[in-house]
Amino acid sequence: MTVAYWIVVTLLGLFYLYSGAKKATQSRERLAPMMAWVDTVPMPLVRLIGAVEIAGVAGLVLPPLTGRAPALAMVAALGFVLLQLLAAGLHLSRGEAKETALNWTLIALAGVTAWLATTF
Repeated sequence: MTVAYWIVVTLLGLFYLYSGAKKATQSRERLAPMMAWVDTVPMPLVRLIGAVEIAGVAGLVLPPLTGRAPALAMVAALGFVLLQLLAAGLHLSRGEAKETALNWTLIALAGVTAWLATTF
């Protein structure tokens, strides 16, 4: 189970570090070609989402590595589930149902991660 956890966390971590860093640092104009939704969301909220994604990766990695508060890894994974449910809702509200496939994949991966985190 531990190996499976680290494999899934590596996948989620790389995705969210990349995505979070882009949201936290790039301008609306640079983000818009990849993330059309940024034109309808205030930039401070986009920056906050990026920071939450980066902090969530720390929440997935640090508690199991240090052995301190390991339940926080499950909380971080459930936070990613919530984040992606909200993201899917945003896409659906914009009529972008085809854009939600990645959201559902990330929800499934984060759900599996939350379940695997119960082993710590």
